[in-house]
Amino acid sequence: MSLAHQVELCTVAGAWRLLPGSALSLKPKADAVLRLRRGGVWVTLGETDHGMPDASGDCFLREGEALLVPAGARVVMESLQSQGTDGPVLFDWTDLAVNPAAASRFRREVVTPSRELVLALGQAAVALVRVLRGLLGYSEYLVAGRGRVLTPLESMRS
Repeated sequence: MSLAHQVELCTVAGAWRLLPGSALSLKPKADAVLRLRRGGVWVTLGETDHGMPDASGDCFLREGEALLVPAGARVVMESLQSQGTDGPVLFDWTDLAVNPAAASRFRREVVTPSRELVLALGQAAVALVRVLRGLLGYSEYLVAGRGRVLTPLESMRS
């Protein structure tokens, strides 16, 4: 069975399954957290691309435990569950944001109002064009009787 068939996505976003007797290798581009929801795994954490040998080594994770995985580190996880009796290992893999509170505050206080301003300016520009087009449509009435030749219907009304 190929590795793609041994690791399955659960119904909950961010939750993954590792079938008994199988292994998985990951290499995150950003700092991440590996959190076990059910079962146990043997984790081998390799050195990062930035040369942090003190963060490498082997460890065992059980249900409820978490491991911080630095960016660029190679992670190999092997299920400790036995083939017949235990179910799959369930785990979450979550990328860490640099500062999620600051990112959400920036989005709330700068990005969202900027988008609203762009939309408002766009609507104001559309309204201005419609007003100018309307005024230009009435220009013949504004100059009526000032050197303009009236149509037969207009001359009958006067």
